[in-house]
Amino acid sequence: MTLALVTLGAAVGAPLRYLIDRLVQARLASVFPWGTFTVNVLGSALLGFLAALPADPRVLAAAGTGFCGALTTYSTFSYETLRLAEDGARPYALGNVLGSVAAGLVAAYCGLALAHALTRGW
Repeated sequence: MTLALVTLGAAVGAPLRYLIDRLVQARLASVFPWGTFTVNVLGSALLGFLAALPADPRVLAAAGTGFCGALTTYSTFSYETLRLAEDGARPYALGNVLGSVAAGLVAAYCGLALAHALTRGW
């Protein structure tokens, strides 16, 4: 049952990742991988939010592991960072690493704080 829920969440998260990535990259024609950055920050915020909720483990499997796991992408982040470095855009590569990690942690914390505020009152 859990595997089916993870699969269902991933089936929604992966295409959404692709669509958001393409939409953001098309609007921000830049060498910096803003699309991947965006999905990773969004996924971090959502996972932080979900982790702080008193949610059923099945919901966490579908939404956390499945959806957020497929929405975010460490492999694409790594690939794009290496490509930036190889193409001579080392400042962008370094910015991608530092910015993605920092923004992901801040987003996860904000999601966690929002969930706490909603469930425990402002």
